[in-house]
Parts: sequence; structure tokens; C-alpha cells
Amino acid sequence: MRNLIRPAILALALLQAAPAAPADAERVKADYKAEMAKWNVAVTSATTAETRMAAWNARPDPAVYARKMWTVISPSLGESWVADPMAWFIGLTLNLQAPNPTESATPSPAPSAPADPRQFGKELDTIATAISSYHLSNPKLAPVCLAYASGSDPKSFALLEKLQTSHTDKSVQGVAALATAMRLRSLGDDPELMSRRLKLLRKAIIDSADVEISGVTVAKLAQDELYVIRNLTKGRIAPDLTGMDSGSRPMTLSDHKGKVVVLLFWNSGVTDVVRLLESMGSLRKTYAEKGLVLVGVNNDTVANLRSIQQTDADLLGFPNFSDPRNELSGIYRVGTWPLVYVLDRERKIQYVGTPGSFVNASVAALMEPAEKPAPGK
Repeated sequence: MRNLIRPAILALALLQAAPAAPADAERVKADYKAEMAKWNVAVTSATTAETRMAAWNARPDPAVYARKMWTVISPSLGESWVADPMAWFIGLTLNLQAPNPTESATPSPAPSAPADPRQFGKELDTIATAISSYHLSNPKLAPVCLAYASGSDPKSFALLEKLQTSHTDKSVQGVAALATAMRLRSLGDDPELMSRRLKLLRKAIIDSADVEISGVTVAKLAQDELYVIRNLTKGRIAPDLTGMDSGSRPMTLSDHKGKVVVLLFWNSGVTDVVRLLESMGSLRKTYAEKGLVLVGVNNDTVANLRSIQQTDADLLGFPNFSDPRNELSGIYRVGTWPLVYVLDRERKIQYVGTPGSFVNASVAALMEPAEKPAPGK
């Protein structure tokens, strides 16, 4: 009898523990937030170059917390409650790059297929499959849709399209349409693409205007996207910016009139921030003599930006607006960090998107000397 009772008690205990999974997910989120806050304090309170560098290098690894979250949610991907932590996981990992195999001490054999550049590629694919299989009638899926808006993964386009057409909840369809419109921003601004974005935004407003995600309505997000189409697309004159640097010295974007400007919106929390700043600095040095200026807009605390500048002046050898309240980034409707605008000598927008080869190509094209007119013309 005793042998029969013990398994029954254990089974009952497991059943009672199952509902704790949502609380476990919240705990992972809270732990990551707390560790990031502690890191920020450590960086800003460091008083010497050595302690600042040590604090900087001790930044919490988002991959660690992503793995903890995966442990919590992976057994429950078919349950409705998992939508919110699933959105958090997507937002945290979608742009985390896989470690470079050349940096590994033990080389791995050559893969038979191209490696997935996403560090959590398999997990993200599993989530996409779970969404298609179990969540096409889950009304809590709106945050998941919006999480895909901030990524650069082409695989999520197909999933967003499916949610627009196959989800049973119109409001979720509308948020998927909004996320798709936001993603299309990075693909250019030819008339056909603009027309598609406008149709998607119209659907989002009609189907989901009052839906709130992290305290912001879909209507507000859609209005911001319409503002981008009207004011922040290729060929438009970029809005001027007026503010202060980390030393409370005044700055304006128009100070660089007649120069090609790479406007970088960044913060210390973006993925591979050191590599980002190194690549942007290299681009600046390559074309500085031809009239290229790199200008940053940073939304860390003033103390944090100042500390980073003191720690490595070479890494931040370019002017930076200090924008802790997101007032300047709000003018440019920055939703994805980092974000780059390339502006020509008339401050007209020539490129908008993530850092990378397209930024370099846009700058190189603007640096080409103008063709001299043929004699007699």
C-alpha cells in the first residue's frame, strides 16, 4: 500500500507544480532586468579606466537568460499562457548571432549545409512550428507578432503572412499586418513596396487599433509608421536634431551641413556593441578626409555614455547626442536598435536600416566624385 501511495502523492505534487511555469518565466525576465540594472550601475559608478573596462566586460550575457527561458517554455509551447514569454524570447534572441566557429579552440567539421547565423536558430524554428500548429486561435498572440517586427530574420515573414490570413482572431491578424509593415521598412521605398505597407497599416488600424502591447496601442504604432513613410523615407530631407552631448555641450545635426552624415542610433545594450562601434569607426576613418561624419544618438543614461567615452575614447571618437529620454530617437521613430540613416550633403536620406554592407555601399556611392560635364556643355 505504501508503494502505491508514494507515486500518487508524487503525481499530485507534479500536477500542482505545473501552473508555476508562468511564474518561472516571469522570474527569468525579472532576473535579466535586475542584472542589466546592476551592470548599468557598475559601469556608471566605476571611477578608473580599469574598473570601467572590467564593468563593461561583465555585461550580462542575454544568451544565458534566453537558455533559462527556453528551459521554462519549451515543454509548454502548445499552451496559451506561453505567448508572452515566447514573445520575450523571440525579441531577445532573434538577432543574436551564432558564435564564429573560427574563434573556437576546437574546430568543428565542415557542415553539410549552410550554418544558421542565428544563435538560437533551432529554438526559433521550433517556436514558429508551434505557433502554426497550436496558436492560430490564441488571442494572446499579439506580442509575439510584434516581437517579429524588430528582427531581420527572413523566415519570420512567411509566419507573419500566415497569421494575417489564418489566425481566427481579427485583432491578431491586424498586429501581424503591422509587424509586416514595420519589417518592410528596411527593404526600401519603391512605390510598389510603399503601397503594400500602406495596405498593411490600413488593415492594422481597422482590425487592431485599440490593442495595447507594452502600453502602446496599435493605432499609435501604425501612425508612427505612416509618419515614417511621409517624412523618413529615401529622398526626404532628414529632420534636424538639436540636443546635448554627455558633457552638456550643445549639438545640432545641421552643424554638419555639406557633409555626408552617418547617423547611428545605438545604446550599450545592443548585440555586439563593441563590434558595431568598431565597424562604424572604421567606416568613418576610411572616408573622413572626403567629408564623411559619423554622429551617434545614444539613449543610455548620461553617466553611462560618459563612462563609456572615458573608458575607450578611440571606440567613441565621434560626436554623440545624449538622449536618455528618447526625445531625439522619437523624432526618427526608432523602434529597432541599432539603426542607421545615411544622409547626403543636402541632408537627404539615402539609406535607412541596420548596420552592415548596405551602409558601406551607400556611403561609398555618395563619396564618388560628381562626373564633370563634357566640354561645351
